[in-house]
Amino acid sequence: MNFAFKGRNGRGELVEGIVDAVNSDAVAAQLMAGGVVPVSIEATLDAVSVAGGSNWLEALLAKPITQEDALVLTRQLYTLQKAGVPILRALAGLEASTSHPGIIALLQDVRASLDQGRELGTAFARHPAVFSSFYVAMTRVGELTGKLTEVFQRLAEHLEFELDIRARIKQALRYPIMVVVAMAIALVIINVFVLPKFADVFAHFKSELPLMTRILLGFSAWTLKWWPMIVAGFIGAGLAWRNWIATAAGRYTWDHFKLRLPIAGNIVLKATLARFARSFALASSSGVPISQALTVVAQTVDNAYIGARIEQMRDGVERGESISRCATGTGVFTPIVLQMIAVGEETGELDTLMTEIAQMYERETDFAIKGLSAAIEPILLTIIGCMVLVLALGVFLPLWNLGQAAMGH
Repeated sequence: MNFAFKGRNGRGELVEGIVDAVNSDAVAAQLMAGGVVPVSIEATLDAVSVAGGSNWLEALLAKPITQEDALVLTRQLYTLQKAGVPILRALAGLEASTSHPGIIALLQDVRASLDQGRELGTAFARHPAVFSSFYVAMTRVGELTGKLTEVFQRLAEHLEFELDIRARIKQALRYPIMVVVAMAIALVIINVFVLPKFADVFAHFKSELPLMTRILLGFSAWTLKWWPMIVAGFIGAGLAWRNWIATAAGRYTWDHFKLRLPIAGNIVLKATLARFARSFALASSSGVPISQALTVVAQTVDNAYIGARIEQMRDGVERGESISRCATGTGVFTPIVLQMIAVGEETGELDTLMTEIAQMYERETDFAIKGLSAAIEPILLTIIGCMVLVLALGVFLPLWNLGQAAMGH
């Protein structure tokens, strides 16, 4: 690939040119070896177009960087920072020790940003799919306060908590999802293959069919006739839902509705508040001002409704109100949590008590998740029982009546 470069030689004169090299790092090394300090290195247009044309399939099939990868990377950065390894050397070592193409490209871009004089937080902000706004903000706080090692440690704990919650929720929902999928497949098979056969059998008899049987046969015939429109309707509804959720008003309404769901709402609320308490404790203990910490944390709770309540707390704090009073006004915290916030504010140990609040909510979330499957099973059994009852009344009852009529005849 060809790279256009600008640099300064030993006499301070501007030097420009084009160099053929594997990447920008090789260009920089070549220039430094020749006594030229690189100012800018950019791939030429031809090189970019050729690379884009030849590697589009690789980019399409590239393995994404997961949150597990981000956790491992954060723990490695913490270990290297704790050992006193300079950040550029640490990034170079991590790049050489990984085989993940996405992480290699990520680390190369971060190193290039640092070489150009950018801060580490700014370099991370170039990759929002991997590093969240909270991650970037905390990295900047660590750079400003000189506590980057401690920040990496706490960010690793934060990511580990997020992954643990998601894994336990997936495990709890695995059985209900399998049951729902099996029910959907059974309904399709009965509607497409079974009921039409029964319709042929019933057509040979001139007797009046029960109402439930007529409803099932009519629904089956309607489904077979209009199935393309039904599929298109589901796809259209899904796209409309996705676009609505993408709007601020739609996201706020949906996130508020999730908190009021019969079974899952309590779990979502506790998990969200646990994330808020842990994030706030991390930001507060790192020296971030209260109002700024609340602004950053509001973006990390992943719930627009709770985020709006946190921003409401921030506005109250900026007006001079106490944190405990602002938390009471949100209406989302339990009385015991409000009492702990008040005590922490009075004693100056707010970050410590917020950590304890996070642990309390995490334990409650863990307990609620463990009982999630047990709470859903009765609902699933009720739905399955209703399906069996409908099929029995609609399919087997006419056969029973026809059999009784034949025996009587």
